[in-house]
Amino acid sequence: MRVSVGRDAPGTRAAPTIGAMPELPASFRAFVVDKPERGVFTRGLRERTPNDLPEGEVTVRVDWSSVNYKDGLAGREDGKILRGLPRVPGIDLAGVVIDSDAADTPVGSEVLVNGYDLGTARDGGYSEVQRVPAGWIVPLPAGLSAREAMAIGTAGFTAAMGVAALEDRGLRPGDGPVLVTGASGGLGTIAVDLLAKQGHEVWAVTGKDDERARLADLGAAGFLTREEASGPGRPLDSARWAGAIDAVGAPTLPYILRTLRIGAAVAACGNAGGPALESTVFPFILRGVALLGMDSVAMPIDDRRALWGRLATDLRPTSLGQALTEVTLDDLEGALDQVAAGGARGRWIVRVSG
Repeated sequence: MRVSVGRDAPGTRAAPTIGAMPELPASFRAFVVDKPERGVFTRGLRERTPNDLPEGEVTVRVDWSSVNYKDGLAGREDGKILRGLPRVPGIDLAGVVIDSDAADTPVGSEVLVNGYDLGTARDGGYSEVQRVPAGWIVPLPAGLSAREAMAIGTAGFTAAMGVAALEDRGLRPGDGPVLVTGASGGLGTIAVDLLAKQGHEVWAVTGKDDERARLADLGAAGFLTREEASGPGRPLDSARWAGAIDAVGAPTLPYILRTLRIGAAVAACGNAGGPALESTVFPFILRGVALLGMDSVAMPIDDRRALWGRLATDLRPTSLGQALTEVTLDDLEGALDQVAAGGARGRWIVRVSG
């Protein structure tokens, strides 16, 4: 594994190759998770052929993918994420179209895919070649390289969903402090970045003291420990937060609900700390707060493309290319384990082809 500060300059895209168009190879590598009936759980690189690809209209040479918490669970026997084995995980991919039956997605197009059943019920991004439905395709927005798009990935996309949802709810800069939990993880890091860029006073929850300087550089104005943002409390505590993005779930969401200001909202984006929710109705009926669920899997394709467009423009993270952990398919097992165990900091990306 290695930490890279990036190959593509911010705001640029690699120029398309002039000359021969990319072709479908006779064989390629993929990271496959499997457990035959009454057999032993396995995971690792396998040689595959085009006959192993699922049905779909668009075939992509996958150049980059990423490692999200969901991907980490996909690499565990007890992860309960994958549906149907064998399966290629990877809920994100970006690359170049090498075969297409879709008129609006010609060979040579730069594209990305995230959400839907990618990497869970359908083979995903940890394959040098992948085939997907045309209705899942997002043209790579001008201003983003494939590598940068995967530095954002599903984690950053979900963070952007949360920011947009709070804006739609009425949150504006100057309304008061906005809290981000799990701030040192991939989703939380980008949430801090995006909120600060939009002019909000951002407070970050992290249990890693050595991450505070990095988060402050991204715009965090204050910090809470995990203990301060979790644990039991009264049905309503002092109203403090004008909004929040929660990436943790069970330990922190109850605290957020009982400390939101009147009419404020929290965007629930993850459950890294567990799925349970213990709260009362008081925050909802006495302060009119809102719990906004962020489902990045089933977002309609037009809305998905529009949000990716914002991620290339007004919601483009300032931290793209900074302190990314970059791995290859050969390094992937260790990366999945580290992310699933909560040991990852910031965003992890995967160089798949090349």
